[in-house]
Amino acid sequence: MAAQTPESPEIPLVDVEGLRISSDSADLVHPLDLVIRPGERVGLIGESGSGKSLTALSLIGLLPDELKPSGSVFFRDGATNVLTAPERDMCKLRGRRISMVFQEPMTALNPLMQVGKQVGEVLYHHRTLSSRREVSDRVQELLHSVHLPDPAQTAQAYPHQLSGGQRQRVMLAMAFANDPDLLICDEPTTALDVTVQRQVLDLLDEAVRTRGTSLLFVSHDLAVVADTCDRILVMEHGRIVEAGPVVDVLSDPQHDYTKKLLAASRLEPPSRDRETRGSGQSLIRIDGLHRRFRSRRRTVNALNDVSMTVTEGERLGIVGESGSGKTTLLKILAGLDQPSSGTAEVCGVDVTRAGRRSLRPLRERLQIVFQDPMGSLDPRMSVQQIVEEPLIGHRDAPRAPRRRELVAESLEAVGIPAEAAQRFPHQFSGGQRQRISIARALITDPDVLVADEPVSALDVSVQAQVLDLIQHLVDERGLTLVMVSHDLSVVRYLCDRVIVMRHGQIVESGETRSIYESPQDDYTRTLLEATPSLDRVLASRRTS
Repeated sequence: MAAQTPESPEIPLVDVEGLRISSDSADLVHPLDLVIRPGERVGLIGESGSGKSLTALSLIGLLPDELKPSGSVFFRDGATNVLTAPERDMCKLRGRRISMVFQEPMTALNPLMQVGKQVGEVLYHHRTLSSRREVSDRVQELLHSVHLPDPAQTAQAYPHQLSGGQRQRVMLAMAFANDPDLLICDEPTTALDVTVQRQVLDLLDEAVRTRGTSLLFVSHDLAVVADTCDRILVMEHGRIVEAGPVVDVLSDPQHDYTKKLLAASRLEPPSRDRETRGSGQSLIRIDGLHRRFRSRRRTVNALNDVSMTVTEGERLGIVGESGSGKTTLLKILAGLDQPSSGTAEVCGVDVTRAGRRSLRPLRERLQIVFQDPMGSLDPRMSVQQIVEEPLIGHRDAPRAPRRRELVAESLEAVGIPAEAAQRFPHQFSGGQRQRISIARALITDPDVLVADEPVSALDVSVQAQVLDLIQHLVDERGLTLVMVSHDLSVVRYLCDRVIVMRHGQIVESGETRSIYESPQDDYTRTLLEATPSLDRVLASRRTS
């Protein structure tokens, strides 16, 4: 390298040459070059399996032992190749000069350790501060810098006592504890609500800007990357297929794969002139619903006087932040929870009073698709067993040959070949697993399909495919759809009517178009403004 000062922008902070990552059977990342300069923000985008997370992990020396990296990754002074450096040397780099924020903070944080001690551990490990008093003061200063309320009290909390957004703020506090030169963020906001996502992104922007930290931001959300980064790299099948300034690449993509990602990220709402196949009778009637959770310290009103009606063939979207009561409402509708007061009738069943036997007809007429397909599919069961399970256990259950026929029909309806029924969940991609979840929901030929964040864990192009599948099946079978999501663009794409919830109450409801184009409640406006829009971000960056 040329003899220039490390602070010179011509000297890369990270210089990657010929990076290759291989397993015993294949190359997962093909030879690539990458440069990150001091203070630069680089976005790395692509679908699951594209190699973006493996590339990020290689920069901090955290690749799984079974993978073999080759090439070189030099950091700042060019003296140490991260790929071949001893673990002792890497421990000096990690947390001090390079930090990483992962997608799921609940997994990354130690559940048995107070968060203040976890932040302080980074300072102790690198001997940044010597006395306990200095560490305690610095921890509270860091928690305050990420806008956590009452830092002294928050420091005493355990991860499960904090919300998802608060846990991610703790991760940021840990990452910035020693003012690193490089921050790597791997899908840091995917699991967060839109308003919390906006807060975390603003916080990240502020922290990076004030410290002069370089950023490598890994994501499949193009709008978030466009809003956060200066330069973008697009990965497909372990190769960088396109690179350049954010506005140039996302406004005028040259590679077909980039064009595909852009098309999938723009969910254009269909026309609302479709014909509803239902009779117009009410399938769901809720009146004055309350749900209270009591502990020794306080009472939480998860639902507070909720009333609504859903008619046959309708598509209803329910939006709101975590803690707004969305999931509690769905559990009551499905007979998985009971309200503290009020009435709820679903498909002719009074779910507020029904016992296990009385709920059996509801189990057939109402089916649920959950957020995380890997979590909702039993890994020890074959696809055949998973999909046929709702048919088993009642008096008129079909015999095994007929069940095999129904499973094959249900799988083929969602685009999974019938012969895949003998395989297990781990042998499928995330999108395929969600299709299997939908096949299981369809096996009883239900009247109502309830979808709880069904695409939030999926890549943008897979998300578009699953949404199109749900839309096709709802239309073809005349299903009534109740969808919960924190992604307002998803609800706009699928639903005719929207209910906005906050603190257990419905604050606004109406036709989708009118809610999105002319919201009446301030909270609804806040949700809409916080929702990332690629076109809005690009327009803003072109004029700035």
